[in-house]
Amino acid sequence: MTNPRYDVIAIGNAVVDVIASCDDALIEELGLNRGGMTLIDADGATSLYAAMGQAREVSGGSAANTLAGASMLGLQCAFVGQVCDDQLGEVFTHDMRATGIDFDTAPLPADSGEPTGRCLIFVTPDGERTMNTFLGAGQFLPAAALDEDLIASAAILYLEGYLWDPEEPRRAMRRAIEVARAAGRKIAFTASESFVIDRHGDDFRAMIEEGLIDILFVNEHELASLTGEEDFEAGVAAVAGKVPVLVATKGPEGAIAIANGERAEVAAEPIEKVIDTTGAGDQFAAGFLSGHAKGAPLGECLKRGAIAAAEVISHYGPRPEVDLKPVIAEKLS
Repeated sequence: MTNPRYDVIAIGNAVVDVIASCDDALIEELGLNRGGMTLIDADGATSLYAAMGQAREVSGGSAANTLAGASMLGLQCAFVGQVCDDQLGEVFTHDMRATGIDFDTAPLPADSGEPTGRCLIFVTPDGERTMNTFLGAGQFLPAAALDEDLIASAAILYLEGYLWDPEEPRRAMRRAIEVARAAGRKIAFTASESFVIDRHGDDFRAMIEEGLIDILFVNEHELASLTGEEDFEAGVAAVAGKVPVLVATKGPEGAIAIANGERAEVAAEPIEKVIDTTGAGDQFAAGFLSGHAKGAPLGECLKRGAIAAAEVISHYGPRPEVDLKPVIAEKLS
């Protein structure tokens, strides 16, 4: 097995987040899934955008957000995702490359009829984010777009559960798993959202049973959906022996990780005020992987995740706004 060129390569949605503050009444008026993520079509995106107040745009996408944090923390990263050759596609591509991430997936032509995806995010006063995602070009990522040599060159292949929903990207990710496995690499998988598990849980459970997932990231709700166990510890017990590394987050109650029989726990990092929870799980994964990829102890990996998540929920947007490396170094010292 050759030495990896990259620490992490991720396959995920390439979207630009449009974020606006709102009150709870607007969430109810629009009939949105408060605190969740809902897939919408182009018309839905247009109508929700019209209902938003003053908004800010920032590149997002769950796996892309994780790579942004991981790159900031010193990992060599590459991203595979589909944009269109349009304004938002240019924004997304620029932001990824400016963060030090290699991103060379060919964009769809501007006249393809599939614009770059966007996620309309409504943030209530308690910091909870309600996401409404139009995948756009992202849902047409074909297996043919994969550079298999690139996939084989990463120590960890990180897959985004959100992208399992459309058929073409699902095929691409299945092929990427085969390539990474043949190269002796690790597969990390983030379940992303309970509704994804409701649709594709049989696939995910089969991959777990077949030993195709080395690192599984879930939150407490996803764990319950995946295992059918409402009790958190029962859910952990149902999965822990089937994956080499399980990372399960519990929001303000912290997180646990179990790796080859070893268990570690971490409390949530205290912050002055939660502004926006968008990207909390993504940055937790980034912090965890920044330790795991370098062989750090399990407890330190969790601590890194908690620190990264705390930074991102202290401001609007899904990506860090300060250099995480010195922040984590100080808190670990």
